[in-house]
Amino acid sequence: MTCFFTKGSILIILLLAICLVSEAQQCRPSGRIRGKKPPPGQCNKEDDSDCCKAGKMYPTYTCSPPMSGNTQAYLTLNSFEAGGDGGGPSECDGKYHNDNTPVVALSTGWYNGGSRCLNKIKINGNGRSVVAMVVDECDSTEGCDADHDYQPPCPNNIVDASKAVWKALGVSEDNWGGLDITWSDA
Repeated sequence: MTCFFTKGSILIILLLAICLVSEAQQCRPSGRIRGKKPPPGQCNKEDDSDCCKAGKMYPTYTCSPPMSGNTQAYLTLNSFEAGGDGGGPSECDGKYHNDNTPVVALSTGWYNGGSRCLNKIKINGNGRSVVAMVVDECDSTEGCDADHDYQPPCPNNIVDASKAVWKALGVSEDNWGGLDITWSDA
């Protein structure tokens, strides 16, 4: 956000203060990591998952965009089952979850150190809504290693969802993978 003002007054000073606060609330990258080539067979490409590319720089985030009544996000597809592209068991309960159960992982900032673990969120997209349980973090601070299935760090605005969420939103399977949504705590 860039703010421009032309005349001096108390109103202008107030607007400038609002502008500075607004800019401070934006979530900016906190760092970068360099991608490493995954060992052969070590990056699960299920659900069109990306694998890190050697030498490519990936942004990392410790924050997510500010929450609102309907927070804008990007829905991605993830398997929470053993052997799925989600990697290890879920952070919240140390378990794997069936892809037919509506569960999600949230970007690091929204995951908020696990404060949303096992709580439900409402997801709106494709003209429908669904309630899903938060079971994992979509790590925005690390990636490109075995712990993260050699996938890049998550962007800061991701709701990574099971197949059940995509089905409930009525998205045809050939369009699964990325969808602009809004979400809120349920």
